[in-house]
Amino acid sequence: MNRPLQSRPTADYATITAPQTVRLQRLLSGPVERIWNYLTDDALRRTWLAAGQMQPAAGTSFTLTWRNDELTDPPGNRPEGFDSENSLQSTITEYDPPHRLAFTWGSGEVAFDLEPQGDKVQLTVTHRGISDRTNMLMVGAGWHQHLDTLVARAGGGTPEPFWDGWTRLRDEYDALIPA
Repeated sequence: MNRPLQSRPTADYATITAPQTVRLQRLLSGPVERIWNYLTDDALRRTWLAAGQMQPAAGTSFTLTWRNDELTDPPGNRPEGFDSENSLQSTITEYDPPHRLAFTWGSGEVAFDLEPQGDKVQLTVTHRGISDRTNMLMVGAGWHQHLDTLVARAGGGTPEPFWDGWTRLRDEYDALIPA
């Protein structure tokens, strides 16, 4: 299947790799242990995704708490239907530092794979179990914007206002994902 969702060659859109599954990739400055910390350390993860203390072992539960208004300054215009804070109970399903982290995401799963490439690190995010097209749009835009925020944070740059980027990307994914 592997259908890229790209309208521009320079964009880093999600790829649909199987039904209910998207994959996104980003190349980040290493070393791999530094990027691993952005995935597992609460203080770093909250700068680009969500807060939540993790125990470093498969089978442990934790709560992710999103405060997307705090990811960028300014945050942009939060769309209707979103609260200032949302939480999700998750369980770590794989914990293999510094190469693979996977955890439950509702009835699905998200996996992060890190692969050193010289002085860079290829981050691959695979989200499985996306229930329908509406959620595919939200998940695609969400991961895309969160990863763009990570690239900026890990690279010492300034990310675009989170909600403005998410809204733009949701509209772009709506045009790219088949109805």
